[in-house]
Amino acid sequence: MCMDFRNLNKACPKDLYPLPRIDQLVGSTSECELVRMMDASQGYHQIMLAPEDHKRVSFIILDGTFCYVAMPSGLKNAGATYQRLVDKIFRPQLCRNLEVYVDDMLVRSKEACNHLEDLEETFAVLRKIPAKA
Repeated sequence: MCMDFRNLNKACPKDLYPLPRIDQLVGSTSECELVRMMDASQGYHQIMLAPEDHKRVSFIILDGTFCYVAMPSGLKNAGATYQRLVDKIFRPQLCRNLEVYVDDMLVRSKEACNHLEDLEETFAVLRKIPAKA
């Protein structure tokens, strides 16, 4: 489904939460023996919308009127909202063995022998997250 959120995006104030700089993330991997990149596909859809916002993301099709209950892509502040969430979830790992840029995660290990442990730590954190955050 493709939605046009231009009017809604114009009405929403910009969330100024900073996104990481790509050059710093790439630079942080330069001394690592192993780096694993993971994409949190459909990650935005794991963030539930407040019930009072459902009407703002409603759409009409032949079968009736429906609305998103989770954050759809295309909203102006989706990237900042998602970045804030992953920064909170992964705070203990950030800059140590993990870098996160919105829905892309880099698990990095300075020594290859520690890479499985670093991955296990990341997956343990992911398992603790409720199905819909």
